[in-house]
Amino acid sequence: MVFWFIDRLSSPVPEGGSAAPVYLTARIGLAAVMAFVTTLVFGPSCIRWLRSRYGERIDSASERLNELHAAKAGTPSMGGVFMSTAIVLSVLAFGNLTNSRVWMALFVTVTFTVLGCLDDWIKLTTKKRGLTARQKLVGQIVLSIITAVWLYQIQVKSPHGTAFVWPFGLGIFTLGVWLIPWAAFVIVSSSNAVNLTDGLDGLASGCTLFAGGAVTLAIYLSGHKEISDYLGIPHFIGVGELAVPLGAMVGAVLGFLWFNVHPAKVFMGDAGALPLGALLAVGALATRLELFYAIVGGVFVAETLSVMLQVTSRRLRGKKILACSPLHNHFVFEQMPETRIVVRFWIVSALLALLGLISLKTN
Repeated sequence: MVFWFIDRLSSPVPEGGSAAPVYLTARIGLAAVMAFVTTLVFGPSCIRWLRSRYGERIDSASERLNELHAAKAGTPSMGGVFMSTAIVLSVLAFGNLTNSRVWMALFVTVTFTVLGCLDDWIKLTTKKRGLTARQKLVGQIVLSIITAVWLYQIQVKSPHGTAFVWPFGLGIFTLGVWLIPWAAFVIVSSSNAVNLTDGLDGLASGCTLFAGGAVTLAIYLSGHKEISDYLGIPHFIGVGELAVPLGAMVGAVLGFLWFNVHPAKVFMGDAGALPLGALLAVGALATRLELFYAIVGGVFVAETLSVMLQVTSRRLRGKKILACSPLHNHFVFEQMPETRIVVRFWIVSALLALLGLISLKTN
């Protein structure tokens, strides 16, 4: 809306030019601030409403873990609803709504939030543990394929639009139409990875701040011709607009973290974790920097790998390699204080974000 207003008041630009980049940096910042303030201001009333209806039920597959987390029972969940609402409102206010990538980000945010809400609602209102693994996976795959096809239709119009870019300046190769299954895989994987990380107060939200900040910066750089040429990363006209919804996400997560730090007043639930992971993936895919995202989101990767290795080891060797998976639960079982686990994961996430940014320019 603000973009439309400024665009109408601005002077004409030469053919092939655009007034949007002049205001992009400010709109990214304003979207982040609006999302933060919206989450902070309306958070308390939303938390009270969620507490009266959707208190967390501690019912994992591990009895020992249930005992360790017993004190969290009754904490309001599904907090991702007001976080996603803040993102959408901020994008509608400051995003360029003529840009198809912005609408793709809104689609991902809304649909994955709805899927997460359905899973949370079943878990919190029945004796089931939410959607079955197959039902949730099918939902994620369907939404991811729709997004991947949409992304492909945008990317195929640009040079290197379907390229696979290696980090640390190691070169590129073209995926072509194979971008569609690859993008769907990345979105599903990222969505689940953030969800797996969401197990301790402030853990997923704090790590998302660092990864999201790095991805937002990478998107902005990719949309800037001179800087992207200097860094040697793909440049796509108009992709910088995607930094507005990603910036809004960072602001909303920061506001949510205000209530989510230990002892948490609210949990994001699948309603928050699923859209955050999907939105991060879309940002990385649209800039062809998904391997960069694998670095800055290394905590999410490690959490996912820990589950995969645990399951594989139990099936092949009959032994566990961790006391409990995902990785953060291993340290919980080792009696490490929750705040220490979370802060150390944040530190690792911050270092990985720096490493990822370094990888953008190595020659």
